[in-house]
Parts: sequence; structure tokens; C-alpha cells
Amino acid sequence: MDPRDTAEPTTSAHVDTFPHDHLPPRDQWPALHFDLPELRYPDRLNCAAELLDHARPERPVFRTASGDLWTYGQLLARVDRIAHVLTGELGVVPGNRVLLRGPTTPWLAACWLAVLKAGAVAVTVLAQQRTHELTTMCEIARVTHALCDVRSVDDLVKAEIPGLRVTTYGGDAPDDLLLRITGAPDEPFAAVDTAADDVALIAFTSGTTGRPKGCMHFHRDVLAIADTFSKHVLQPHEDDVFAGSPPLGFTFGLGGLVVFPMRVGACSLLLEQAGPKQLLPAIAEHRVSVLFTAPTAYRAMLTELEGYDTGSLRRCVSAGENLPAATWRAWHTRTGLRIINGIGATELLHIFISAADEHIRPGTTGVPVPGWHARLVDDSGEPVPDGEPGLLAVRGPVGCRYLADPRQREYVRGGWNITGDTYVRDPDGYFRYVARADDMIISAGYNIAGPEVEDALLRHPDVVETAVVGQADEARGQVVVAYAVLREGSRKDPEALRTFLKSELAPYKCPREIVFLDALPRTATGKLQRFRLRKDAGPDVMPPPAPESELSTGGDPK
Repeated sequence: MDPRDTAEPTTSAHVDTFPHDHLPPRDQWPALHFDLPELRYPDRLNCAAELLDHARPERPVFRTASGDLWTYGQLLARVDRIAHVLTGELGVVPGNRVLLRGPTTPWLAACWLAVLKAGAVAVTVLAQQRTHELTTMCEIARVTHALCDVRSVDDLVKAEIPGLRVTTYGGDAPDDLLLRITGAPDEPFAAVDTAADDVALIAFTSGTTGRPKGCMHFHRDVLAIADTFSKHVLQPHEDDVFAGSPPLGFTFGLGGLVVFPMRVGACSLLLEQAGPKQLLPAIAEHRVSVLFTAPTAYRAMLTELEGYDTGSLRRCVSAGENLPAATWRAWHTRTGLRIINGIGATELLHIFISAADEHIRPGTTGVPVPGWHARLVDDSGEPVPDGEPGLLAVRGPVGCRYLADPRQREYVRGGWNITGDTYVRDPDGYFRYVARADDMIISAGYNIAGPEVEDALLRHPDVVETAVVGQADEARGQVVVAYAVLREGSRKDPEALRTFLKSELAPYKCPREIVFLDALPRTATGKLQRFRLRKDAGPDVMPPPAPESELSTGGDPK
């Protein structure tokens, strides 16, 4: 264990101290380990400057499906101009939270880097998330500013969040960010001298209570995920071209499409539409060599492989849900490529158990990534023997620090991060996934909290009671099934309820099946018997198929 684990934090560069003031109490932090020499970062560190300043300026950094190409030099100049506007006209000070929202584009990545370089805290959300979800996240993180793609601004404006200053980019309004930066100083922006343990980003993840949890990560954490999983398992080089389905609002996408390629001076193809049908032609046209997506997408692409040249691929990474051995073998048979399976979590930023090349064992997730430690424990925190199921406990250079959330005590126990997954450890050290230990539904790589969907359903005036569970599905792992009790005399119209939910939730959270009941199953004491609903949501309950567009993105890698 590194002595900095228990040392007091270094002097913060934040003027707005809200992030630091709302970290969990120190005695609730996980133990941190900095076992590898590359993880021993200096006390002063700005991760955006680290990612930007060491690449050769003429090298390509971002490509788009339409053929746009950004070099590292162009990216640096644009990031510096955005940072000048942020700290000048927009009045952002170090520590302010800045919401970022839009499709996956170079401009969204540039805004993220500029926010961090300016010493502010990036809060990147999904373009799919709706007004209610955005309002809750802005309230929790006390967001003061937002940079939003003009195509994704409507829900944010409708939210009418008090004190939020929204600046759009990509439009023709006179105050559009891209017009503002044309008048910004054409000179380097000196990165704010942040501490390595200043909060750099807040990533939101859904909890089983339905209220999202803000996971606070430091500047050093952003580099640590690149210097562990990427460096030691993925092993990219500067000639690689990265691509994938997860948006930058997921830490799976942030690492795989921005942090990992930039750490080695490589290039990333940023796709606004990244479903299986878009990925295959993009791989062929842009000679993608490193691919990040969910098992769902690998399964879907198997049927289309013959029409596309995938010979440029050398690395395929899977996370977001369990990778079945059958999918791994089918992909290997068709392409000759060994999918790198992995498990991560928003709380830990990225992948911490994985394996590559000859070390891969289909049907297992792998072994702890260099720099990480893992074990299995029972409900009391005691280790369980090999071959027996237990709760996955992890620690390493990054740990869970929820933003002012009492659930910190549930996730961190005895210095270990308890991920909520049940695993079995084989005698030779490989970890094999069993199931989620809570009520989280994992569908096509997305983490969906049943209670969050329930809360949205209960906002409909005709819904009296509701319960949401996951149903097994071959294509997506699970799909969402909702059971609802309506007010007497109400019409049982599932399409009307689905239409209502689409205005309340991101599309991937909306139920595939809505079942109407006269009453929910409960015990004599009134406790909901979810297990009975899960039993009912069996193979004989077949929801309509989801459109292909909803298979497009992998969720947080867990």
C-alpha cells in the first residue's frame, strides 16, 4: 500500500470547494494501492494536460464517419480556446461542475478536455437522458454550467434548472460556443495546477434505489485506468485506430475512446451512430484496429461479418455485461480474434479484472489487472474458499467515492470496494461471473435500476403500484419487464404507458413488456415478492423485439 493512501490530500486548486467538501468521510474511503511504478504520480497533476501535451502535434487524434480528421495539434488549439472562453466569458472557476451533453463527436471530447484543463469538474451525461434525469443529476452535483450540442439541448432547457448557464455548440446562434472561440485568445491556455487528488469528473450510475449516485474521480484516477488495464492488458500503440459503441457519458466509452488512445498518441474514430450495423462498415472503411463494445453487439455482428473486411482488427474488448463462452468462441471461429473480456464499474472508473491473448479462458472474466487486487467475500466480509460463490471485492489505485451519498458504506466495506457482483474464483485464480447480487437489470450493456423505472411509472396518474424486474433475453442478456396496478376504471393500454415513459426516461430504460395485475404479490407483512415476478417473467413471456438502434451502445463496464 502506498503511503499516500492515508496521507492528507495536497492543497487543492479548487476555488469552488463543493466537490472536496462532499467527498465521503476519510474513514469510509477504500484502501488504495499504487503497486506499479507508473502509478506513483506527482502531487500536482492535470490529467488533460498530460493527455494533450506529450503527443506529436501532426499525429491524428480523432476521425469521424463523415471524414473529418483532427490532429493532436488542432485538438490542443481548440481545447485551449474553449478553456479561455470557459474561464473568461462564461466565468467558470476551478471546482465548478460543468455538464457535458451531446452525441459522440470530437467537439464533445474537446469540451471534456477543456473543462479539466480549466480545473473544473466534468459531468458528462447521455444525450438520451430526459428532463427528470438531468434535473436530478444537476441537483446532486450542483451543476453551474453546461456545454451542450445544439441537437441535444431541448431536454436540458425544458428542465429549467435554477442557476444553470447553458451554452450550446454546433449551432448558428450568436453566442454558440464554436463562434465564441473564434474570438478567444489564440494563445496557449496554461492548465490549472490541480492537485493529483482534486476531483476531475463526476460520473453518474444508477443505484438500486433508483436515485443516481455521483462517483467522484480524481485527476490521477483518469491516468490510472490507462496505466493499468490499457497499458498492461490492452497494450495499444500509436498506430492503432480505436472505435466502439459506448458513448462518452459512460466511463467505458470515455476510457476506450478518449483516454486510452490519447495516452499512447493513437487515434479514435468517434461515431455518432455506433450500432452493429454501423460498426462493421466503419471498421472496414477506417481500418479500425481496437474495438470496444458489449457482447450484445458482438452477437449481432456475427450474422453480418461476411459482407465486411474486418482484417484490420487486432484487439476486441467486451464489457457492460457477461460475455458468454459461446459468443467468444463464435467470434474467434469467424475472425480468429480473441475477445478481451472485462469487468469494471463506474465507481472504479474502468476495467479491473480481465485477460488477453493466450491468458484468456472463455467463460471466465479473467484475473485481476496489474495494479489491482480482488477476492471473494461473504456477507460479513470474510473471504470465501475457491470454488464457492461470493461477493466480488476489489481494490487498487482507484476507489469508490460517492458524492454525499450514504450508500458509500454499502459499497466500501473494510477498505474493499464491493461491486455487487457474485463470482466464483477458480483454484488457479480465474474469476467466473455468476450473477448480479442486487436488483440491477443489465440489458445490452446498460445498467438499469428497476426502482428508477418504477418511480417513472408512478409519475403516471393512472398507476397505483408497480414493480420492475429483468427477464432473460438471448440477444440482450436481459430486458425490462414492468408489472403495473392501475386505478379502478383506467384503460389497460401498454402503448400509452410506454409513450409516457419515453418522455421520462432514456429509451433503453423503457420496459419491453408491461403486464397489468390486479395486485402485486406481497408477503403478509406487505413486502413485495420480486422473486415471484421474476419467475413469471420467464420464457413464455416474450416481449416485442427492440429496434436495432437500441443495441448500439455498451453500458458501464460491469
